[in-house]
Amino acid sequence: MPSRMPSRATLPVALVLTSLVAACSTGSATDGGATGAAGAATSPSNPSSVVTSSAPPTSPDTPSATATATPDATTAQPTSPSSCATEIVEGLDADERAGQLLMVGLDDGASRSSLDRLVARRHLGGVILLGGWGEGTAAVSTTTSHLEGLASPEATAGLGLLIAADQEGGAVQQLKGDGFSTIPSARVQGRGSAADLEADATRWGRQLARAGINVNLAPVADTVPASLGTGNGPIGQYGRQFSSDPERVATMVPAFIAGMRAGGVASTIKHFPGIGRIVGNTDVTARGITDSRTTVDDPYLEPFQAGIDADVELVMVSSAIYPKLDPDTNASFSKPIVTDLLRERLGWQGVVITDDVGAAKAVSAVPVGERATRFVDAGGDIVLSAPPSTIPTMHDALTDEMADDPAFAAKVEAAATRVVDLKLRMKLATCP
Repeated sequence: MPSRMPSRATLPVALVLTSLVAACSTGSATDGGATGAAGAATSPSNPSSVVTSSAPPTSPDTPSATATATPDATTAQPTSPSSCATEIVEGLDADERAGQLLMVGLDDGASRSSLDRLVARRHLGGVILLGGWGEGTAAVSTTTSHLEGLASPEATAGLGLLIAADQEGGAVQQLKGDGFSTIPSARVQGRGSAADLEADATRWGRQLARAGINVNLAPVADTVPASLGTGNGPIGQYGRQFSSDPERVATMVPAFIAGMRAGGVASTIKHFPGIGRIVGNTDVTARGITDSRTTVDDPYLEPFQAGIDADVELVMVSSAIYPKLDPDTNASFSKPIVTDLLRERLGWQGVVITDDVGAAKAVSAVPVGERATRFVDAGGDIVLSAPPSTIPTMHDALTDEMADDPAFAAKVEAAATRVVDLKLRMKLATCP
């Protein structure tokens, strides 16, 4: 995830175009298991968990007979949602619209059925695998297949689930073991050519797709200035940046996106508008998370613009604070940042997702329900909350605000339409 560190994993559900279409019409949430708990986000405290090898990946790179279709141009960002997406959302009730805006965490220590009841009752749109899934493709696939089977007309309005994972490389590679390459850090990736990175990312994407992951919460588009280096807690400390030169980062970001797309997986650029200049990790602290330099024409925005121009599928917004953009609140809750800067100035019309706002210390002063409503009100779409225990509160807050405020209800409708439009392009939904 954004400022999420090595100890977190993310969920599987590759851009499994055709297989997830089947999941939309079959499978149901029949297990009445408890919602479980994904555990709070933690910063890496065990150095041994950080991958330092720079050796080139050697895991399988040839798609298996069951590999999913490649999303190619079908995932390119449209200038506006399709009429089909609009029609689907018009047929959703308030609970279903709100559910499409929520992504919950599934910890590797939890039962694969622990989210069944929550997905069905709250009509959730996505799951992220967390906690470090190190047992290889077979174990991950078993879980993602179960998650895909939760999609049904009753539980998810017939819409497939976004199944995500943090698979950047280096310190943040949540899926490991047989079938997954050992991916070098972005810092190491950035030393090669863009063509080489695209080829590598294609292989890594195929591995994710075979495991049932359809969204990778990568690449990092943040730039850490050389003068700060490892003093930057969330990124520089772990070599998660491609370079300290934003122009170089802007070259590598599209290559990573293109490779993932060729491998069958959607990408997410993060953490807008950049967390390379802060010192604190927003997952674990509310101190040292203020970037007092970034402006609306900052060169550090170039990698994000490059990702947008490359038709990335999602953009993740950070939980840091940027006084020169909005002195009043965290980026996730800021209309000047999410709508005015990202959507209007940079031209992004697609899906915007939060960093984890369920367990992050950076937003702990904001009531749980408001973390969802304030993000959507700012112009965002998917609220990522790792702990399952937060989801009912967020879902209730969204539906209550929709009932009280027609203007907010319209924003939820617009957000749900963008999410459904993405799912249509990922073959996780079909037109009526």
